Amino acid sequence: MNTSKTVQQLQAQWVTPENFRRYGQVIFPSQDGKVFDAEDANLVLDKGTPRFYIMRLERRGRKFHKITRHRQCTQCLGSLEGKDWLIAVCPPDHDVDEPDLANIAAFRIPGNCFIKLEVGTWHAGPYFEHEVVDFYNLELSDTNVVDHFTHDFLQSQQIEFEIV
Repeated sequence: MNTSKTVQQLQAQWVTPENFRRYGQVIFPSQDGKVFDAEDANLVLDKGTPRFYIMRLERRGRKFHKITRHRQCTQCLGSLEGKDWLIAVCPPDHDVDEPDLANIAAFRIPGNCFIKLEVGTWHAGPYFEHEVVDFYNLELSDTNVVDHFTHDFLQSQQIEFEIV
């Protein structure tokens, strides 16, 4: 049995509403009083109690081998203090139980916006090189207990990813 791992590099691209559309939305600042439209986050939080909180993460680096999805809600993530960060994503496919390797992409998220992940979008991150980054996170209060499905590429295919 071969137990050596392969490290696959993912080139991070700066996120835009167009290049992130398969995975969710990118929300940039808008003027106060703007009427709700397609540029606003289209949230799915109706299957439980929404939870909006700040999570503190310490130096995360750029490598991962696990990727997760939530099937019951959207999730919004954004950094505080204007710090940029990285995330790897794979589009949702509700008919299969593991992400499609050919469709995994990495994005660099600037500190002046947030992302909304579509229901079922696979995601790994946030990742960053800073010592500490605080993130605001909007999901359901029990998302990480009852709606947290993880695939381990190291276990299934001996693959680890590095975002570059």
